[in-house]
Amino acid sequence: MTEPTILHATFTARPGEGDRVAEMLRFFAEVVRAEEGNVVFDATRLVDDPDRFFVYEVYRDRAAFEAHIAAPAGVPFNAALQELIVEPSSQLTFLRRL
Repeated sequence: MTEPTILHATFTARPGEGDRVAEMLRFFAEVVRAEEGNVVFDATRLVDDPDRFFVYEVYRDRAAFEAHIAAPAGVPFNAALQELIVEPSSQLTFLRRL
C-alpha cells in the first residue's frame, strides 16, 4: 500500500493583497479538489493575521501529488501568487501520518 503525500503550505500576502490572494485561493481550491488524486485541500486564513495563509493538502500518493504539480491550473496560479506574496514562493512542509 502506498502512503499518501501530505503537506502544508504557508505564505503571507503583501500588504493590501490579502483579499485578492484569498479570492484566488478559493477558486484554485475548487480546481484542486476536482483532481482525481486529491483527498484534501483546505485553504485557510489566520484569524489573528489575515495576510497569512495556511493550506493543508493530502494526495492519494506521490504520483497524485506529482500530477497536481504538473496540472495546467497550477502554473498560472503559482506565477500569480508569487507576485502577491512576501515569500519567494509558498513554503511547503511535508508530513507523514503516524
